[in-house]
Amino acid sequence: MLLGIDTSGAVSVAVARGELTGPAPEILQVRSDERSRHHDEVLLALIDEAMRAAGAERSELTGVVVGRGPGPFTGLRVGLVSARSIAAVLGVPLHGLSSLDALAHQALAAHGPAGEGPVTVGVALDARRREVYHARYRREADGEVTRISEPAVDAPAEVAAQLTACDLLVGSGTGIYPELLPATAEMVHVDAGHLLLAAAALTARGEDLGSTEPMYLREPDAAKPTARKSALGR
Repeated sequence: MLLGIDTSGAVSVAVARGELTGPAPEILQVRSDERSRHHDEVLLALIDEAMRAAGAERSELTGVVVGRGPGPFTGLRVGLVSARSIAAVLGVPLHGLSSLDALAHQALAAHGPAGEGPVTVGVALDARRREVYHARYRREADGEVTRISEPAVDAPAEVAAQLTACDLLVGSGTGIYPELLPATAEMVHVDAGHLLLAAAALTARGEDLGSTEPMYLREPDAAKPTARKSALGR
């Protein structure tokens, strides 16, 4: 059994039967909460709910997959710390991948199987501060998917110049800046089921998913003070 967790935007968890190696995992249950500021309140409850609905116990888990972002500092940490804790307590492998990779997989799955020619996908996630996280992908006719631009964060106009030529354009950034980034499908947040499927596809290609370091792409909103303050107000 595999557990998938993503908190790059909304909170999404999934439980699947199978492993990252071999046949694609069978997604049994997915649970999500789209509120943007309640990650710490809902994540563990969603995991328990998904596990119960799948008829599985935590002791049956053989691996955990977590989305590394990019995403807001606090929400992303909730998912990463929870995934690390669960994997450590159970003594099972922990795998990490970009949440943008998962959303690209999700968009391609909705588009349909590989066909006559290549398909390009642009993923744009709201980064706040009037910026957008983004990356581009390409699926060849034989089904091979590659990332053709690395995850980055830029102003919406800069992102539009890179992504609007894509065949598919998805992500929460499209809802914030619809005139610059017109969505091709209503797909704003990562589905943790596709996080697991994307991880299996990347593992089959031999990619290393051992890192679970967060992909912030910029400094957190909160900053350490640069000067000491007097307790007496002097």
